[in-house]
Amino acid sequence: MIFETHCHLDDKRFAADREEVVARLRQQGIGAVLNVGYDLESSVRSVKLAQEHAEFYAAVGVHPHDAAGMSEDGWEHLEQLAASPKVVALGEMGLDYYRDLSPRPVQQQAFAFQLELANKLNLPVIIHNRDAHQDTIRLLQAHVPARGGVLHCFSGSWETARLALDLGLYISFAGPLTYRNAVNLQQVAVRVPLDRLLVETDSPYLTPEPWRGRRNEPAYVRYVVEKLAEIRSMDVEELAAQTAANGARLFGIEL
Repeated sequence: MIFETHCHLDDKRFAADREEVVARLRQQGIGAVLNVGYDLESSVRSVKLAQEHAEFYAAVGVHPHDAAGMSEDGWEHLEQLAASPKVVALGEMGLDYYRDLSPRPVQQQAFAFQLELANKLNLPVIIHNRDAHQDTIRLLQAHVPARGGVLHCFSGSWETARLALDLGLYISFAGPLTYRNAVNLQQVAVRVPLDRLLVETDSPYLTPEPWRGRRNEPAYVRYVVEKLAEIRSMDVEELAAQTAANGARLFGIEL
């Protein structure tokens, strides 16, 4: 069984065929799916998806792109959403210095607030980090997630991964692991301890080979599993089972 630990199936790009996408992921042996919010509206949609599909779970959070638009009422709403049935994590949260759609101090403040909120609510965290490795680790060290968490769609160096692992975090790999120029990322993936590995698609983004250039979807997480098994010289089903068990442990669910 495969655990798809990060997707955005509520995205409008799935509006026309969402149920067909769900059917395809089931055909691929994906037994658990975590749909992840990035603002209040998507968090509400994630909770709704988790209520509608037995194998779906939800995460609620505010992405750094959307941090500047949050109000005090918005943060209160987020905390209320986090109490919804089948919400198993807070996120995605973090820092994005590539697009800088929110001012960096605002991103950092929102990240720190959500790390503290996760500790208050006893939830693990899902962390977005793009071109902000040093500040991401600094804030994690200052606000250590008591229930742990994951650096999703990992794109950093082994040094960043090692520091995150030292904090008790997991490392998740997505479609970019399958790309032909992903040698450095693959070298990191080989070094991550087996019991700290997760897999995801981040769909509809970051489609793996051989479908790169098209819309991504949860069923394609199998290509990430296959590449990870290949570079670690493991049986595909064994790796799928291990990463599923890791996800279940982190997010506190029974598979």
